[in-house]
Amino acid sequence: MNAHEIDYEIFGEEMQYVSIELDPMEAVIAEAGGFMMGEEHIKMETIFGDGSHREKQGGILDKILSAGKRILTGESLFLTAFYNTGQGKQSVSFASPYPGKILPIDLSEKGGSFICQKDAFLCAARGVHVGIEFSKRLGRGFFGGEGFIMQRLEGDGMAFIHAGGTMARKELAQGELLRVDTGCLVGFTQTVDYDIEFIGGIRNTLFGGEGIFFATLRGPGIVYIQSLPFSRLAERVWAAAPKGGGKQKGEGSILGDLGDIAMGDRF
Repeated sequence: MNAHEIDYEIFGEEMQYVSIELDPMEAVIAEAGGFMMGEEHIKMETIFGDGSHREKQGGILDKILSAGKRILTGESLFLTAFYNTGQGKQSVSFASPYPGKILPIDLSEKGGSFICQKDAFLCAARGVHVGIEFSKRLGRGFFGGEGFIMQRLEGDGMAFIHAGGTMARKELAQGELLRVDTGCLVGFTQTVDYDIEFIGGIRNTLFGGEGIFFATLRGPGIVYIQSLPFSRLAERVWAAAPKGGGKQKGEGSILGDLGDIAMGDRF
């Protein structure tokens, strides 16, 4: 195998984390901010690009190209590698960024490649290549929104992605079509053909409230969908947040301002 062979266990329900057990000199790579905890002999190292075998063989130019692609996705130029520098097994854990599920992906069982949303990737065995999936169709580029710039995970090791809310798994037959909100699309196997479709209709466009484009996915292959995209969660939190630094009017009491005055909050 090119990628390090790792053991893992996923804990929790709504706010999951994955604990990865590393043999001596084994490593796992992760995006910044996902680290939760690590044992004594886990060493952290910031790496340029993703540190995969492909980059090592290609030299500095491949590292620069890989890092440049990551900038296009809005990610950092760097990933973080966590090594086991001890003599025995050591564990390191990575946590979900918001409520949802962690999905383990064995790339050796997915034909060596898996495509996912750019913010879905959590961590992977060292040796897995984390790149971006460039669209070959113009429509995806101009109108895809959240669903356009996808990450491609390549290799023969384990990778872990995160889906918000409840996750659905759809196995599409040859030629079977599925339409998905671009933000709800988590990832799919490389055999799935995907594109962006305009919903159409003036009323749908202006008043539908669901966006004006869908991701269309055609089988064969497996598609993963999330019920709670982070963008949707952020919008709801922002809409409910108090504006102007104070508590929203009437929040927490049927008395509203009168209750605030009675409790002395206004004076």
